[in-house]
Amino acid sequence: MDLVIARPEGLYCPAGDFYIDPWRPVERSVITHAHGDHARTGNQHYLAAAPGEGILRARLGQDINLQTLAYGERLLHHGVTLSFHPAGHVLGSAQVRLQYRGEVWVASGDYKIEPDGTCAPFEPVRCHTFITESTFGLPIYRWQPQAQVFAEINQWWQANAAQDKTSVLLCYSFGKAQRILHGIDAGLGPILVHGAVEPLNRVYREAGVHLPATIYAGDVQKNDPLMRKALVIAPPSAGGSTWMRRFGDFSDGFASGWMRLRGTRRRRGVDRGFVLSDHADWPGLLWAIEQSDAQRVMVTHGSVAVLVRHLREQGLDAQAFDTEYGDDEEEPVAVEHEPTEATS
Repeated sequence: MDLVIARPEGLYCPAGDFYIDPWRPVERSVITHAHGDHARTGNQHYLAAAPGEGILRARLGQDINLQTLAYGERLLHHGVTLSFHPAGHVLGSAQVRLQYRGEVWVASGDYKIEPDGTCAPFEPVRCHTFITESTFGLPIYRWQPQAQVFAEINQWWQANAAQDKTSVLLCYSFGKAQRILHGIDAGLGPILVHGAVEPLNRVYREAGVHLPATIYAGDVQKNDPLMRKALVIAPPSAGGSTWMRRFGDFSDGFASGWMRLRGTRRRRGVDRGFVLSDHADWPGLLWAIEQSDAQRVMVTHGSVAVLVRHLREQGLDAQAFDTEYGDDEEEPVAVEHEPTEATS
């Protein structure tokens, strides 16, 4: 019997009678991380890794019925032994290890190989079957070391400040924003943040992650000289909105793995693109799969067909799982004003 199968509600474990990151409301859900395409409202019971509790409650509601386990802690449910292991994606992100009658499956959720200091680093988990994402599952996607990207952001910010021009960096509000804040040189000038970012910064700080001091952009007057030397962190949905007018003369940048493609920055209409992703690149995906020692690989969302074909050529039993997971590097909904709380 397969430990995990695809159902209309989501990825289902028949032996344990629960779902992993369901996209429709269910009775029992196991959540890999708090991005909106993996953690949705409406489930009667949530189980997640303990470091993600603050983020899950901030995004889904403080009163959700949430049970947590420390990384590596085991729970026996209907004969299935379940445990969470770090995925290195964002705060609280986890791979779900399932063991039943000697068979071990790992559902990795979204993951990143390079440690970044804002969440527990990825830990390979040996298994018989590995469920992997393939968001950037094409050979073209190969990330440069993040320290190099942070240095590029610092240089861009310094050059703009020298011209009294605000630097507005667009990036996803949960995970990417905090990773950038943790990695840049905070001594270069004031750092302002959008209203979608600051509540999540608070959760990261409460979890013990060091982030530099930030100023809520809404508290700064439109013509304040402070802005001309500032770096502003805002979600992609703020780009092109009326909210941006407060900065007067500004340069905008966008941080995403999609910036690896030449046409993406042009379509975004920004001055500068920074290639920075919270997902594994092509070598990272292959490394994680190899480290799992799995002979069977189930591939979800992204460039599924390419990765499946490649793995089959390597002699693995690779198949596709049809899911409704999206891309947390994008925020397609445009906003004309600044929301008072975090968006999904």
